[in-house]
Amino acid sequence: MHIQDIFSKHRTTFSFEFFPPKTEAASEALYSTIAELEDLKPSFVSVTYGAGGSTRELTHDLVVRIRETTSIEAIPHLTCVCHQEDELREILERYAAAGVGNILALGGDPPRDVGEEYDRSRDAFQHAAGLVRFIGQFNESGVHEDSRGFGIGVAGFPEGHPATPNRLKEMDYLKAKVDAGADYIVTQLFFENRDFLDFRDRCELAGITVPVIAGIMPISSKKGMDRMADLAAGARFPAKLLRSLNRADDSDPGAVERVGIHHATEQCLDLLENDVRGIHFYTLNKSHATREIYANLGIRDTEGL
Repeated sequence: MHIQDIFSKHRTTFSFEFFPPKTEAASEALYSTIAELEDLKPSFVSVTYGAGGSTRELTHDLVVRIRETTSIEAIPHLTCVCHQEDELREILERYAAAGVGNILALGGDPPRDVGEEYDRSRDAFQHAAGLVRFIGQFNESGVHEDSRGFGIGVAGFPEGHPATPNRLKEMDYLKAKVDAGADYIVTQLFFENRDFLDFRDRCELAGITVPVIAGIMPISSKKGMDRMADLAAGARFPAKLLRSLNRADDSDPGAVERVGIHHATEQCLDLLENDVRGIHFYTLNKSHATREIYANLGIRDTEGL
């Protein structure tokens, strides 16, 4: 289903993100998670893509398996890093043949074994706007069974993109992605709703009118919080949240997770009060926190939301 149809069907979208498992045991664990979350009737799920295409086949296989074995619409990530146009065209052709309706187009991070030494000038596109434009050109070729081609999503950064300290230029770059053909924006995780709401207002001021989906990741452990800080460079942890985490009983393994679920629930309730267009849960391939948040929100059927 094209993302435009998903937005037409749901006043508020609820979606999840998974990453492709690398072992048989992890694969089976993920499918238990997907089975548990399918009952929540998400609007769609997204599947991440490793730096340099290191999980290219795993991403493709997971997306196809979700499509074939569940009722969930699966959206694969696709990045610029380490790709030439012929490789990207081949990937798009395979997804089109499999009936995949949407792509999340990202700049991507350099491979871990190369890091800052990676030369982006060797890639076909140095920025996501170029990839969005390329997907749009592919759509015009008529290969996809949907006459509109792939729906295209891009990333937004409420707290600022770590590679763009100039916040004015940052919004210009986001506008360039939308002008290139993006249908919607899904944001990096954040813990302070004021950052998201201000970001959404700045999008409006910049003339960006596509839906903006809020990215939420509930904290499940203090170790996990440290990892979040590394993955989402620049993520701000509000003092209120830190105080609650500091009060959590270290002898109780579930104390931190309960704090994380409570904070994420409060975020979601406030976002819904502020007419958020969608909420995207970064699940880390686990279902418990997301199911708890749904229960706290009283969501039983997303069809009417």
